[in-house]
Amino acid sequence: MYAVHQDLFGETDLKFSGELNDNIDVLFLCLGHGESKKFLEQNKIADNIKIIDLANDFRLTLQSEIGKRKFIYGLPELNVEKIKSAQNIANPGCFATAIQLGLLPLAKAGLLNDVYTTGITGSTGAGQSLSTSSHFSWRANNIQAYKTLTHQHLGEIGESLLQLQPGSDIDLSFVPWRGDFTRGIFVSSTLRCDMELSELYPLFENFYTGHPFTHVSRDPIFLKQVVNTNKAVIQLEKAGSKLVVHSAIDNLLKGASGQAVQNMNLLFGLEETAGLILKANYF
Repeated sequence: MYAVHQDLFGETDLKFSGELNDNIDVLFLCLGHGESKKFLEQNKIADNIKIIDLANDFRLTLQSEIGKRKFIYGLPELNVEKIKSAQNIANPGCFATAIQLGLLPLAKAGLLNDVYTTGITGSTGAGQSLSTSSHFSWRANNIQAYKTLTHQHLGEIGESLLQLQPGSDIDLSFVPWRGDFTRGIFVSSTLRCDMELSELYPLFENFYTGHPFTHVSRDPIFLKQVVNTNKAVIQLEKAGSKLVVHSAIDNLLKGASGQAVQNMNLLFGLEETAGLILKANYF
């Protein structure tokens, strides 16, 4: 394994295998979007093997089943009890995770209306395939909006918000950005809200009680607090009747592989934080 991931040199003698093996407990699918469904159609996976898919193939309700397998949307802060009893997990998208964590408490309280969200991600986000915009020479001293109002994570966000605030006409407008840094996502969501911060902060803190990775800060948050961790940090600001919810995560951990491990821990009854107590790359 360390021949591929050289940072593991001296840590393990495990080796990668190119063969499917029925003697495993869990299968992580880390394929491009649309490829997981093809893989499961083309390969017989034993029914007792749990699957955690990191692509977007099974995140939406109408696409959550393939054969006898039904996938549960794996955002622990939303579906922790369903995850514990599930067989298959659809791991959320990175932007979807950051945006939802900033909005779920408001949805639970029935406070969402029109939401305007901007979010910036590093060069390890904004697409899997190599492109001009993924090169550091392009990224340096540069910024660009992409997939304006059409990002693929909007569908899963919408379903989650309606799960907590059913029957509502929530209009979410999202503009994602490519940033001049390697990893992390910082999101700011703006909406109208008449409640004061003194009421809103307890609302958020109570919602995330018992969720070990999501923290509500009353001080300004920043990206280096979460990079290299499975944490999400949230901060609120108000000006008049306008509320801004800031949220930050590491797109590769809480937005992808870290959350997948978190879901695995829940699936197998392990400590939810097992293997995920990581220190931020602050300096």
